[in-house]
Amino acid sequence: MDTQLPRIVITGVGLAAPNADNLQTYREKLLAGTSEITELDLRYFGKAPAGVCTFPETKYRKKKENKRGTRAGCLGVYCANEALADADLDIDHYQRSRTGVYIGLTEHGTVETENEVYNISQYDYNVDYWTHHHNPRTVLNNPAGEITMNLGITGPHYSIGAACAAGNASLIQGVQMMRLGEVDMALAGGISESTGSFGIFASFQAQGALGSADDPREACRPFDISRNGIVVSEGACIYVLERLESALARGAKIYAEIAGYAMNSDARDYVLPFHERQAECMELALERANMEAKDIDILNTHATGTRQGDIEECKAIRHVFGDSPNTYINNTKSIIGHAMGAAGVLELAGNLPAFEDNLVHPTINVKNMDPECKLNNMVVGSPIELDSVDTILNNSFGMVGINSVIIVKKV
Repeated sequence: MDTQLPRIVITGVGLAAPNADNLQTYREKLLAGTSEITELDLRYFGKAPAGVCTFPETKYRKKKENKRGTRAGCLGVYCANEALADADLDIDHYQRSRTGVYIGLTEHGTVETENEVYNISQYDYNVDYWTHHHNPRTVLNNPAGEITMNLGITGPHYSIGAACAAGNASLIQGVQMMRLGEVDMALAGGISESTGSFGIFASFQAQGALGSADDPREACRPFDISRNGIVVSEGACIYVLERLESALARGAKIYAEIAGYAMNSDARDYVLPFHERQAECMELALERANMEAKDIDILNTHATGTRQGDIEECKAIRHVFGDSPNTYINNTKSIIGHAMGAAGVLELAGNLPAFEDNLVHPTINVKNMDPECKLNNMVVGSPIELDSVDTILNNSFGMVGINSVIIVKKV
């Protein structure tokens, strides 16, 4: 990145994952390879493995407010408040009109619409029983807007639709808006409420891309020769972003600096990924970070457990990293499933503590490595301790050919 641009750092993390509701517990379970993927019995669909979050839903908002709002909004309000608390930052430290909220989403409104259709089906499809809350619940800016209402933030808020690259995209948006001088602090991250939608499960099933196993904790198995698809998870992760000089001035804890990023498009297919564009995205992020492949200590993969998706990403990684002896590779989805719009930011968050403990959390459920997915320094089964961890690269790719890469470094 141009050294004349303001340096943007992460000073707070708030999250809800299928196995934890705070970063410390989340990190402990990732290092232990503890998956809490369970089985849901979905209306119209039946049973399927899924990642469901448990968190104190009324910690920052009353039950009545949660009922009027959305599951995504509930997740967002919790994580935004947790991020501010983690950053030891009062919402009034920066002007509320100079604070931005940028939330990445893969989908929004599906859950609410399915629920309302089901509700009126119990009344012979009489639309008089359709809730008047439906429109504000389903507009795309809803989760970001619910956060601003909860915290009294009067600066800009909007959601970023970038399929499963949306979490990374929102982080990039926050950095850009701060560098442009539009805001002085940003709450940026991603949210997924996808486990509430039977349509998402049905669609992946129709594509032959819904993961399954006798034990739901083993259903998400990227890189394994027997992998058979995605495990759908809900979740959220929101970061506090500040300018480095502002964070230092208030004595903030700094998790990492956002050193480089890139987004591009395959321009090729609705669903199938393309390794050449993914490689170009990684190369551009490295260039902007003024780094080479050998400078990356941890590469967190996007791999979802689909046959072609995993292979294409591995091809891209081989092209960019070759046999880099310094880069260790892991996968978070094997433990928490695929949290869609929250995937990139949740997975990055799980690796951030490596800057302090120097540990690379493992990929689990790889019993028989697919030869087409074999990569140098893949961390499988147990964590590996490095001499030091100074850089992390996070891949996050999505449908309709959208790719995103974030690089963070220790300050």
